[in-house]
Amino acid sequence: MSSTAPAPEPPGIDHVDERLLRTTPLKKLLARPELGSVVGAVAVFVFFSVVADSFLRASSLGTVLYAASTIGIMAVPVALLMIGGEFDLSAGVLVTSSALISSMFSYQMTANVWVGVGVSLLVTLAIGVFNGFMLTRTKLPSFIITLGTFLMLTGLNLGLTKLISGTVSTKTIADMEGFDSARKLFASQLTIGGVEFKVTILWWFGLVALATWILLRTRFGNWIFAVGGGADAARAVGVPVYRTKIGLYMGVAFCAWISGQHLLFSFDVVQSGEGVGNELIYIIAAVIGGCLITGGYGSAIGSAVGALIFGMTSKGIVYAEWNPDWFKFFLGAMLLLATLLNAWIRKRVEATK
Repeated sequence: MSSTAPAPEPPGIDHVDERLLRTTPLKKLLARPELGSVVGAVAVFVFFSVVADSFLRASSLGTVLYAASTIGIMAVPVALLMIGGEFDLSAGVLVTSSALISSMFSYQMTANVWVGVGVSLLVTLAIGVFNGFMLTRTKLPSFIITLGTFLMLTGLNLGLTKLISGTVSTKTIADMEGFDSARKLFASQLTIGGVEFKVTILWWFGLVALATWILLRTRFGNWIFAVGGGADAARAVGVPVYRTKIGLYMGVAFCAWISGQHLLFSFDVVQSGEGVGNELIYIIAAVIGGCLITGGYGSAIGSAVGALIFGMTSKGIVYAEWNPDWFKFFLGAMLLLATLLNAWIRKRVEATK
């Protein structure tokens, strides 16, 4: 019995673990998922600084950040979900559902507003668990599962509101116990240096910091990237794929609850038809921020930059006194340019490895 010895390696070739290779600061920078969105944000800022005189006023900063925060609060969990390789088309109407549950439960039960807020949290999280459970058990694409949830929630929001309230909007709860304290948490504003900032900006910054820590410093963050890169391969190395995906959908639901409470306590009443179409805005913000539709790549910071681009564009058009109908045009252009730039950066990084 004979065996064939392995062929000798050509001289001069050293095998070095790529983890030990030195990486230049430039390569590290190019490898960041949010690089393309940062470049885009700088370009948008410079553009509106030139064409709109009022864009650079201190008072405009609070307005831009507020517009960005209302999108950014939801863009953060949506980005994590996309990194995990899934979508949630029900995220927009889930925000409205959360607000409706809080308002109608508090009003109908004549309970303290905080009771309605707590019930809303439980129901909203349950909807997130439902999405994740249906996804993992049926093996259907998340597009189909969450599209079904989107349609059901849209019908429930309108049907139950008209059945209970007799109209398409909720009754006022401004005079109920606990309303003022809840408003302070979800819809108050701070004045810093003469500039007013909505509390949603703090919620947004806090969620971005928390999500970044989860992605980069925890085992669950490793699971998210692994599941998005390949569920079967992740399962083979012991990653709890099902629990990870259900947890991601619960994260979307939790942030939808925060956004829903802000909606309720900002305006006191809620229109049952609100939220439709916002799910696309959250997804676009995540994509502009560097998340890949195929999963396994992206960052929470990138989603924040994507939301900031939204805020600057939506308010910059107003400050420039342009027709707001142009917003959708700029939105589509930013999406295409950011996607192309992100793809180009990834190719450059891969070519230099």
